[in-house]
Amino acid sequence: MNSPVLIVIQGPTASGKTKLAIDLALHFDTQIISADARQFYSEMTIGTAKPSDIELSQVKHHFINSHSIQQDFTASNFAEEATALLKSLFESRKVVVLVGGSNMFIDALIDGLDDIPSDLSLKKELNSILEKNGIDVFLEELKEKDPETFKTIDKNNPHRILRAIEAIRLSGEKFSDLKSGNKQQNKFNTFRFALQWERSVLYDRINQRVDLMMDQGLLAEVKSLLPQRSLNALKTVGYTELIKHLDGEITLDFALDQIKQHTRNYAKRQLTWLNRYDDLVWLDPNTSISPKDQIVALLNNANHESLS
Repeated sequence: MNSPVLIVIQGPTASGKTKLAIDLALHFDTQIISADARQFYSEMTIGTAKPSDIELSQVKHHFINSHSIQQDFTASNFAEEATALLKSLFESRKVVVLVGGSNMFIDALIDGLDDIPSDLSLKKELNSILEKNGIDVFLEELKEKDPETFKTIDKNNPHRILRAIEAIRLSGEKFSDLKSGNKQQNKFNTFRFALQWERSVLYDRINQRVDLMMDQGLLAEVKSLLPQRSLNALKTVGYTELIKHLDGEITLDFALDQIKQHTRNYAKRQLTWLNRYDDLVWLDPNTSISPKDQIVALLNNANHESLS
C-alpha cells in the first residue's frame, strides 16, 4: 500500500456510527477524528449524543469537547485543524478513522472548500433581519432561488442558511453552483461507509435515543445553558425545543414530540446529502458478518494487503 487510509464513517443520526468507528479504531490500533459540529462543544453533552466516558477511554478521540460554545468553529476551521492532525497521525499509522454526521465538515476536510463570496456589511444586514423577522423569510428565499440547497440544508441552523443567502445575493448564482467540484488532492486514500437501516427502524432508533437523552438529564442540561441561549451552537435540535418549553411556550410532551420529528427530518436531509456520493458503500447491519468485519474485508481486498 502506497498511501495511508482514511476510513470515513458517515450516515444519519442514530445509525450506529460511534460504535462502528470505535470497533474499527480498536481493530486497526488507531485514533478517531470526530466530525460532528455539535460534539466539539464541551458544554453540550447529552443532547449531542457524544460517546460515553467508557467509549472515550477505549480509543483516543479528537474534536470532542475541544471547543467552547462561546467559540465559532466553522467547517473551514475544522478542515484546517483536522488536515494538520491527519498529517501527524499518518506519520505513525496506516489507518485513521473519521466519523460524524456533519457532512459539510467531512467534505471540507476531504475535498476542500470553494472560494465562496462573503461581505461583512451584508452579513450584518441579514443578521438584523433574522433578529426582527425570524428564519422563515430566508427559507422562502432559499427555496425559490436554490431548491437544491433548500432540500439538503439544516433548517435548524440559521448560520448555514444565512451563509447560503449571503453567497446567493453576492454572486447572483445558486449556492449549490458555487461549489466548483474540483476536489483537492490528498496524500491518503479515502473510503466512505454508512450503515443502511430500513427507514422505520431508523426512526425507532431516533425516538429511543431521544427518550434515553431525557432519562440521562437533557432537560437539566438545557436549563443550565439558558444564559447562553443566543449562541449559534444552541440553535440545535433538542435544545431549541426544550428552551421553548422552559420559556413556557410549549408543554414538555409537545417539546419531546417536536424533538423526535425534527430529528427524523434532520436524518432525511442527511440521507439526501449522502445520496450525492458515488463512492459511499452502504453496509447491511443485519447480516451475520459485522459491519466492522465487512469494512476490514473490503479494505484488505482494495489494497491487496492486510492493513491490520
